[in-house]
Amino acid sequence: MKTPIPAPLLTGFLLLGNIASSASRADVSIVRVGSPNGRVRIECVLQRHQETEAVLHWRVYFKDQLIVLPSRLAVDFADASTLGGPCAIESVESRSRHERYTIFPGKRRHVLDQCTETIVALRERTPPRRRWEVVFRAYDDGVAFRYRFPAQDGWPRLLVTSERTEFALPDDARAYALPLNSFTTPYEKLYQKKRVADIPKDWLLGLPLLIECPGRGWAAITEANLTNYAGMYLAPSGGRPTTLTSRLSPLPKEPKLAVKASLPHVSPWRVLLLAEGPLPMIESDLLLHLNEPCALADTSWIRTGKTTFPWWNDYYLDNVPFKPGLNTATMKYYIDFCAEAGIPYHSLDGFENTTWYGGPIVPFKGPGITKGIAGLDLAEVVRYARTKGVRLRLWMHWLGAQAHMDQAFPKYREWGIEGVMIDFMDRDDQEMVNWQHRLIRKAAENHLTLTLHGVAKPTGLERTYPHLLTHEGVLNLEYNKWDKAGCTPEHQVIVPFTRMLAGPLDFHQGSFRSVPVEKYKPRYKAPLVMGTPSRTLAMYVVYQDHLPMVVDYPSAYRGHPGLAMLAKIPTSWDDTKAISGVVGEYVVIARRSGAEWYVGAMNDSRPRELHIPLHFLGTGRYRAEIYGDAPQREADRQLLQRNEEVAAQDTLKISLASAGGYVARLTPLPKKAEAHK
Repeated sequence: MKTPIPAPLLTGFLLLGNIASSASRADVSIVRVGSPNGRVRIECVLQRHQETEAVLHWRVYFKDQLIVLPSRLAVDFADASTLGGPCAIESVESRSRHERYTIFPGKRRHVLDQCTETIVALRERTPPRRRWEVVFRAYDDGVAFRYRFPAQDGWPRLLVTSERTEFALPDDARAYALPLNSFTTPYEKLYQKKRVADIPKDWLLGLPLLIECPGRGWAAITEANLTNYAGMYLAPSGGRPTTLTSRLSPLPKEPKLAVKASLPHVSPWRVLLLAEGPLPMIESDLLLHLNEPCALADTSWIRTGKTTFPWWNDYYLDNVPFKPGLNTATMKYYIDFCAEAGIPYHSLDGFENTTWYGGPIVPFKGPGITKGIAGLDLAEVVRYARTKGVRLRLWMHWLGAQAHMDQAFPKYREWGIEGVMIDFMDRDDQEMVNWQHRLIRKAAENHLTLTLHGVAKPTGLERTYPHLLTHEGVLNLEYNKWDKAGCTPEHQVIVPFTRMLAGPLDFHQGSFRSVPVEKYKPRYKAPLVMGTPSRTLAMYVVYQDHLPMVVDYPSAYRGHPGLAMLAKIPTSWDDTKAISGVVGEYVVIARRSGAEWYVGAMNDSRPRELHIPLHFLGTGRYRAEIYGDAPQREADRQLLQRNEEVAAQDTLKISLASAGGYVARLTPLPKKAEAHK
């Protein structure tokens, strides 16, 4: 049973009075939760709502500037009742968290979780007088809260129809919004910059939602630790123009319900990242802090790396003595390329609406997932890959995994399959969320790493399950196969500030078949990419992806001066620094692996010059192996490669072409021996 915390422990928090019935005391009960450095504050407020008794609100300050104005907290149930009406605070519990942990793979290996946590226990003032709790956390780079629903007499089960968590934003707030058609979505849309007040009332917004509050700071709204609950979206509230309200993905067969669960139960964390500008949020580990520690006793089998993915280029091959496609010869050809180029994995996928295991790609019609179609000898391909030191990854429709993974995944482990890619889920309702957790655990039992495609945004579960290497949930370079606009350079430099805040993202990257923006046209076979070859390399540094694709066919890489660098760029990192950038214009990110640093830069369609300070380097001199853009007059847009010697006090001068890119590999030079005296 919780009791109010003693006064000496209330440092940084304030609980004022009881609820007053007098209209003259409309705001009479506040719990303040401050971050360790004091710059961030989240407040739980009981205040009048219209003419009713005091009801629960929350608000957020960043550097004493109001970022989230008083906003309702409420949950609606199937019996037509609402949790969040008139209530009283029964107790407040507070503690400081200070924990260090390591994570692999990730944007950094050593992570510090430091915040202040406060649990506010509440009771309804009117029947049925249910007890509930809200847990608040204040970090130096954001805030989070979640609902707790305790077990108690008279409340047999949780049946949530909707959650009305409000985000009331300043009048001049601007957003990078991701409008989605419905709750059945792969999150594959272009971002649109709009004043929050101008967001159409019928838009359903995907997360994370990046927000600029001029003169106050930047924020990003998302959720963390999505477990046995429905995924959250946002929509205009219909009241105040800049208030957004949560929307929960409904159950497919019971669309009036979003969550069914026994008690006790908790919601995911509702998260607000905060910073003076958008760059620091790229470095944040807050979503990881809000997930459970690693659930796997043994993680030694988890390995990151790049994988070929011939679906993207439509299995195009040139000058081969066999017909390319889903056959043994094609798979061996790719395996040979992986072995010679240093690409650790090759993926089996689909071709011309046929899966490698038989039947159409969509809709799934029931075939097993342990045998290849006629002409594809899976056992021989597995054997051959083993002789070459290459491991296989197997793509499949999620319904195929659902139907067959209990029998198939143990066989995959016996065969030495590295991992699986699961596709076409396109939902994050509670039913799908629970199935994904089952999938994740089943993959871990059988030492299979996991990629999720056709999926909503991640929520930090890779801390608990580090074999969950990457997610899609973003419009990416596959759209260059069919879309007239394609995956634009501007979109590519919005993504690091939006979708990537949620976690690793897969982007169908790796093609050197680069063309200027004005010469781009979609084509299904051997697609084109807008930009330069150095931009292709930069994506492997800028984007956090622990299983990035190498999407093109072998002869498109053989002899290319960028292949060696493509193969050597790491796929997990010991540290990450967001160096410079403007949302939708350009971004520069530095990542460290061991003693080496990699710097990646990408821009929009406008050429630009950048000066990047190297203060993040250690002492001593570094060799900079640089791949940049050749002059625009070069028809083939080849890489411009050079070497320099640099130190922490130096500045890299970067010249980016239209849709250009830049990569520097910074390797410490041996210290010169002291001259012999």
